[in-house]
Amino acid sequence: MSGRRSAAGAGSPWPVDFDALYRERFDPMVRLAALLTGSVAVAEEIVQDAFVRCALALDRVEQPRAYLRVAVVNGCRSYHRRRVLTLGLRPRTGALSEASEPELHELSDVLALLPVRQRTVLVLRYYADLSEAEIAEVLECRPGTVKSLAHRGLERLRALVEL
Repeated sequence: MSGRRSAAGAGSPWPVDFDALYRERFDPMVRLAALLTGSVAVAEEIVQDAFVRCALALDRVEQPRAYLRVAVVNGCRSYHRRRVLTLGLRPRTGALSEASEPELHELSDVLALLPVRQRTVLVLRYYADLSEAEIAEVLECRPGTVKSLAHRGLERLRALVEL
């Protein structure tokens, strides 16, 4: 990461200071990915890969934070797809370590019971605080699909919490 350390503007090849972006967004992106995958270790790998992709694309990306978030969400989606296709496994449930934040652990346990797309929509909406339009852009679907997934996810969570 130290190859291009200059600050944005002063001869930097990037529109933002990549080191600052990394320091600012690494932890929040790991928390986001951990909620989506159920594993802090997997989340850290996905986020590292997303930062590499972001670094390679920074000279042509107008919104690096949004690009990074999309890369993290796509990495999580790919992770789930690979687990299902290659291993024949269902998404992880409750795999966050006790060393992670207790609230994150409890939330991950409940979210892990949802289908991946419903979980992704709810995490992006209520944890990352994205609008329906922004979520639709990240997931490459229509806003109506986001509304439907959110509604079904919340209904399922209510039913699970009542049990």
